[in-house]
Amino acid sequence: MNAAARSPSRKASPTRLASDTPRAFRISVVPGRGDRFGLRLEESYDGGGRTLTAPVTSASATQAGRVIDAIFRAVRSSGHAPSVLAFNRKTPIRIGEPEGVRLALVLLATQPVAKHERVRALVAGINAMSVEETYYWYSKCIGGDAQRARKALRVLLADD
Repeated sequence: MNAAARSPSRKASPTRLASDTPRAFRISVVPGRGDRFGLRLEESYDGGGRTLTAPVTSASATQAGRVIDAIFRAVRSSGHAPSVLAFNRKTPIRIGEPEGVRLALVLLATQPVAKHERVRALVAGINAMSVEETYYWYSKCIGGDAQRARKALRVLLADD
């Protein structure tokens, strides 16, 4: 291998850059009654002037209200002001991959839970996880055996 090929300052080709672009997530606001809103969370892959999205989960206005602090945290951690989450917003909000993974876990784990104490325990447990743990649980909770993994996560974090 020649020195130019090993050099860290060597520029990558555009195709290489497109495949190296990390995935991100997008929050789309779904208007509810009055000033309430739900949301859709999607994985987003940008490259070559195109965006490919895949749905992850959605939250009703009621569920979004129960975990609004986690939603604001993901938005703030991605460099946005919390005010971008308006019930009349039309364009999706791009959030970073780690923030999107954590938010997806919050939404997936709390979706069937009605008791506020359990929701708080789940959100606190997910917020206490390392980035690596969130990626592990995210891969389990959207994989082939997702329902069992989500139940296991709820039992682990909130003794559901």
